[in-house]
Amino acid sequence: EIGRNVARIASAFGANVCYYSTSGKNENSEYEKTTLSRLIENSDVISIHAPLNKSTENLISHSELLQMKDGAVLLNLGRGGIVDEDALSVIIDVKPIFVGLDVLAKEPMKTPHPLLSVKHPERLYITPHIAWTSREARERLIASTIENIKTFVTA
Repeated sequence: EIGRNVARIASAFGANVCYYSTSGKNENSEYEKTTLSRLIENSDVISIHAPLNKSTENLISHSELLQMKDGAVLLNLGRGGIVDEDALSVIIDVKPIFVGLDVLAKEPMKTPHPLLSVKHPERLYITPHIAWTSREARERLIASTIENIKTFVTA
């Protein structure tokens, strides 16, 4: 559902959206379903919103990163371990791609870590799994928590 909502927002901004399903079970008639290879080769922005499992672990590794268009953006907002961090630490220095990671395979990041020594750190943004914490999201979370407490106390 998160990916579908991101797709709707991207479409509202005029993006041509397609998707890949690692399980093969996700179907959405609103958007074109494609292969991982085609998605990677043709996309200007790739936004990952997937769980970590056997079919997604290191899904994006050396070959996939090399297939990306020059100047393309990869965002992993799903789970750490989907993007192979060792491969990324090498490829980001030899290919002009831009990567945003809101998750890492092991958190918190410990030194030494291969992503701490990239030669092009301006191409890499890492956040501590807080992409969801906009002011509005936090206000909704607090309001729903208060309502849950009120409901519990009056029950």
